[in-house]
Amino acid sequence: MTLSPEQQTLDLLNLHYGSFYAVAPYAQQTGHPVPVDTRGWSQIIVSTLCGVKGIERQKGPDLADGSDVKGANTWEAIDTPRFNGVLKAGTKSASSGKLSSLDAMPHLYLVLWDYSPRKNPRCRVWVVQPQSDARFRKVCETWYALRDDGQIKSNNFQLHPPRGKDENVIRNTCGNLTYPLYFCAERDSPQGFRLISFNTMARGSGSCERA
Repeated sequence: MTLSPEQQTLDLLNLHYGSFYAVAPYAQQTGHPVPVDTRGWSQIIVSTLCGVKGIERQKGPDLADGSDVKGANTWEAIDTPRFNGVLKAGTKSASSGKLSSLDAMPHLYLVLWDYSPRKNPRCRVWVVQPQSDARFRKVCETWYALRDDGQIKSNNFQLHPPRGKDENVIRNTCGNLTYPLYFCAERDSPQGFRLISFNTMARGSGSCERA
């Protein structure tokens, strides 16, 4: 019997949780961060949910359809995790530093590994349609304009996720928006992660709202 995408994802989350917290005591004992590949795990989770594979270790977008995946992980974190490098800037790409860089990206997935207000490990995925989401594009356009004007010096467009909060507001200095929630699972029992929501419509009809 073939498992559904959401059940496969729950199995992956349990696998990740088990390996992460199995090594955590050794990391603490030796004074090192817990080793975790947030980027790789986030990409695997998204591909499992949406059915779009990666690009087989080649350079370029994260998924075969041109979509990108950004991850942030607060599990045992010693800093303040954010979604980094969301926009192209400061690279040799012809579209770098331009709003047109979004035109080839059908979806942007934002994967947050955090703890819920109930202190339970949790994984959430938001999805944006950068080609058509007017409010998201406006935030990006404002950031690019401020960068071109010299008011923003960094090439790193960051989005600040709702770490530890039961909300979907993701923040940036150029605009705070409520993002479409695609998937949410929380580990609230010894049996493992439990599915909270999986909105498959978010990939096609979801759009950002003013926060």
